[in-house]
Amino acid sequence: MAEPTPPTPPPPPPAEPAAAPSASGPAKAGIPKPRERNPVFKMMGLPALPRRLPSRNWLIFWALASSLSAAIVYDKREKNRATAKWRRAVAPLALEPLPSASQLPRKLTIYLEAPPGDGLRAAQDHFLEYVKPVLAASGLDWDFVQGRQQGDVRAAVAERIRRARCARERPADELPKTDDSVLEDVRARLGLPRHQGANGDVVIGRHTWKEYIRGLHEGWLGSLDPPPAPETPEPKPKPQTEAGTTTEAKAEVEGEDKDKDREKKEEEQEDKPSRPPQPPPYNSPDDYAAAAVPAHIPAEFAPSAPIAFPHRLGVRHTFVRLGRFFNRRKLADDIGRDVAAVCFAAARDWREPEPGHFEQQLALQHEEHDWPKSVWKANEAPADDSNDDNAGANAPAPPKERIWASQLVVDPRIVSRMRRFEILPEDEARAAAIRVPEEEIEGWLKGSLRGLGRWGMSLFDGKPKGPNVGNLDDD
Repeated sequence: MAEPTPPTPPPPPPAEPAAAPSASGPAKAGIPKPRERNPVFKMMGLPALPRRLPSRNWLIFWALASSLSAAIVYDKREKNRATAKWRRAVAPLALEPLPSASQLPRKLTIYLEAPPGDGLRAAQDHFLEYVKPVLAASGLDWDFVQGRQQGDVRAAVAERIRRARCARERPADELPKTDDSVLEDVRARLGLPRHQGANGDVVIGRHTWKEYIRGLHEGWLGSLDPPPAPETPEPKPKPQTEAGTTTEAKAEVEGEDKDKDREKKEEEQEDKPSRPPQPPPYNSPDDYAAAAVPAHIPAEFAPSAPIAFPHRLGVRHTFVRLGRFFNRRKLADDIGRDVAAVCFAAARDWREPEPGHFEQQLALQHEEHDWPKSVWKANEAPADDSNDDNAGANAPAPPKERIWASQLVVDPRIVSRMRRFEILPEDEARAAAIRVPEEEIEGWLKGSLRGLGRWGMSLFDGKPKGPNVGNLDDD
């Protein structure tokens, strides 16, 4: 039997290498020592600046935030520059003296109305931001005709024309007194001369412009007498029965508390001033052709100027509204040019671009695309209340005229007498040469820094800080 082979001895362990130099010593020598913070900043609590760029998300955020801020600041500065340019262009008009101390200045009429889907405040803010700075710099006077709902401007324009017609056609009739008529009577007694020349009308927005044109046609082509009021049917009494008497007795008991509440509500309503009802139109666009023009109608009306009023609402139009918000400088320049034309009283005839189509119908027509859909919806028919006991007392009012949604119908006899304000080329060239100083349009932050820098530079001017008493050693 063969002897077993002895096990092979394990291999000797590898020789340990020579001790490597300590990694801490030389490695520490290769790492640069961090720079110590400024002890002053450290005591003030200011953090140390990072030694690397922010993350990708932070870079995107700061890039977007800075871009939007720069766009807003730039547009606002240029908008102020455009308004200041036209304000300086019309400023010499305020220095022109009047012929006499009692001479009344030129007075404009501003027509404002709440835009479709919004309140009157939006139109007032638009006037204050774009129109008023140029008018105030020109030294002209103006009054307002403001409307809160559709038809107010139409009624005001037509009523002014009817009062002027009554004074000529029916001098024996006594007109009801208004604030304007009382003021005119006082001026006539004092002998204050009026402005000799055209005053002019400023109409803001397409919706106001359509009512302004409709009011001109109603005033000059309509009748001086109001239209007959619609007849209201008398209520039919119900035959009383035994069951009816019992129900009436119960209703009287239950209605005692309601009467008290109703009296309180009536007292509260009496305290509030009620808004006068809007007068109905005296004619319709279908009556223009058959109407006769008054014999004393002027050959030319006062010039007018439609002013742009872009106003779009709704979340769906967010990008359109953002685009307009970042380009307000162009709107300010266009409105400033139109208002400056009104101040310079430069007018021309309205043109007829195509046979049968007038320029008045196309003015600011693009603004109709901004109006909400509710403007174009037809009025709902009132419910049938023929079986109601209070059908006669609560008779529905006649439907109001939908001026905004209807086409702008004009009569050639009226629109041919209208004139439009338009700036002259020499006035526009003179305004383009105006350079607005930077200090007039800069914001609060830049103005504060500029003032601080000037104050610091004034400390090194070398001017004497105290009184100069001369040399005290001289005899």
